[in-house]
Amino acid sequence: MANINLEVATIGGGCFWCTEAVFQEVKGIHKVVSGYTGGKAPGRPTYREICSGLTGHAEVVQVTFDPAIISFEDILIIFMTTHDPTSLNRQGADAGTQYRSVIYYHNGEQEKKAKVVLNEMQSLYEKPIVTELSPLGIFYDAEEYHQDYYKNNSEQGYCQVVINPKLAKLRKLHADKLST
Repeated sequence: MANINLEVATIGGGCFWCTEAVFQEVKGIHKVVSGYTGGKAPGRPTYREICSGLTGHAEVVQVTFDPAIISFEDILIIFMTTHDPTSLNRQGADAGTQYRSVIYYHNGEQEKKAKVVLNEMQSLYEKPIVTELSPLGIFYDAEEYHQDYYKNNSEQGYCQVVINPKLAKLRKLHADKLST
């Protein structure tokens, strides 16, 4: 078997259940982990602490991908077109700094690529893009019940009302990038 050089992208676009579900359908993605980063509070935060808005953390996903199959830029384009990057600290009914639109870069190359994508994507939106671009700090995996949330709870109301439309948008806009 050939040696695969995987890379990691860390992004937040509102509730991590939504972002996780989107990227679990994309070709070249090896793993998607829901978690938290970007906060200032010491130690491992809990979901309850994140929801209080007091820790400063964002709900994010870490996407492990094969750059020979999907580029970092394509991941960002999918990300930017499956949530509202013009909405500050809110996605739909989910409001608070933990739901901010954010790209956490892992290195200078990712930072440069993200700046280019953000600039290019602005032409698609009437309002200014408010997506934050920041260096990655400590990433904490979310509690186990948050992992694979859509796969395990697709009949739940939130999944039906909020996640399904995002998946429909993904399938319409990025059909050529889907694994199934």
